[in-house]
Amino acid sequence: MSAAVFVLAINFCIAGIFATAFAVVAVTARDGVSARWMAAAYALGMLDSVLEFILPLQDDARLVGIGIFCSFLGAQALNVVGLSRHYAVTPPWRLLGLLVGASLVTIVLIIGLERGNFVRAMLYQAPYALMQALSVSVILRAPRRGALDLLLLLLSALAGLQFLGKPLLAAAIGSGASPQAYLSTTYAAISQTVGAVLLIANGLMVLLIVVRRAMAEMTARSETDVLSGLLNRRGFEDRAERLLATAQRAGVPVTLVVADLDNFKIINDTFGHDMGDRVIVRFAAILRSLADPRLVLGRLGGEEFAALLPGGNLAAGRLFAESARSSFVNDPIGSEAPGHVISASFGVAQYRADEPLADLMRRADRALYQAKSDGRNRVSTADSGPFSARPGASLLRSVPPKGRLGR
Repeated sequence: MSAAVFVLAINFCIAGIFATAFAVVAVTARDGVSARWMAAAYALGMLDSVLEFILPLQDDARLVGIGIFCSFLGAQALNVVGLSRHYAVTPPWRLLGLLVGASLVTIVLIIGLERGNFVRAMLYQAPYALMQALSVSVILRAPRRGALDLLLLLLSALAGLQFLGKPLLAAAIGSGASPQAYLSTTYAAISQTVGAVLLIANGLMVLLIVVRRAMAEMTARSETDVLSGLLNRRGFEDRAERLLATAQRAGVPVTLVVADLDNFKIINDTFGHDMGDRVIVRFAAILRSLADPRLVLGRLGGEEFAALLPGGNLAAGRLFAESARSSFVNDPIGSEAPGHVISASFGVAQYRADEPLADLMRRADRALYQAKSDGRNRVSTADSGPFSARPGASLLRSVPPKGRLGR
């Protein structure tokens, strides 16, 4: 067995492993579209290896040679589409179609030419290099790129360059007098070995990137409240802890706003849980409409909500809460509960240096309870000064609403 045949067998196994791995991700991930394209690409790569194995057995190698070219080109095209789906960019369908069509015409025209012809070798390898260039362009169009994405870009560029370098290598050491003699040549051993290295590196990188997305989606699902679409308590507290740590280092203010829907049990009991669910969804939508991308929004459970405002002081938190209160009490959904005012009460507290999240939430909750005690449908703020206030001093200030009072 020649070295090239041995490496080709390894390539077949590697392609099979990656095809299986991507198929598993496609089945288990919620959004496994990109993984399905990748699985198909590596499955087609396996076909390419099979055709390479049977090539030496052919009397007329032209048909199998065209099959080898098409299967490998097709695998690369599927890879480009898979990357596009992963990075949420439109696949370059027109360029792919033009490249595949022109390549098919070219391979039919050059397949019978002498193997030592440099122009033939360059025309044979150029479509592969152009496919790698399309992969690079897809990654460059991605909205966000991390370290893994940049490494994949580099690997794709290297793969494209190695395809352009193959004709030079073939001209230097020869690629066999006939297609059937290819696997017995030193050129084949080098070509297959370099291909194996790039196949493993590219496959691992793409798999890591796809699995990274799948893991992020799983984490997001585990931290998201299904009904409201906001973070659940676990997700909110995790994000809040990290945000407070960042704010502490940067020395910027952070304010917590907690909210509770007024008399929510009465709404549920009077109009049914479907109405209660719609009220929760509507309140969450109002919070989202008022929040900038930096805010951390969460549904802590039942009718309790929270918003963490990085860079916002107590006044900013109070303004956010009052805007949400006013928008909610005047929302058209209130007309669906005749005889009842659908409103919410709010507590606002500003973060103190080195204060645990639990203490910040307790102070905001105290302010919320004060708003409830003062008549509901209002905003109450906790004193942002030192916690050890003078005896008898009130730590809470209640802001009466400008709209209707809740019941």
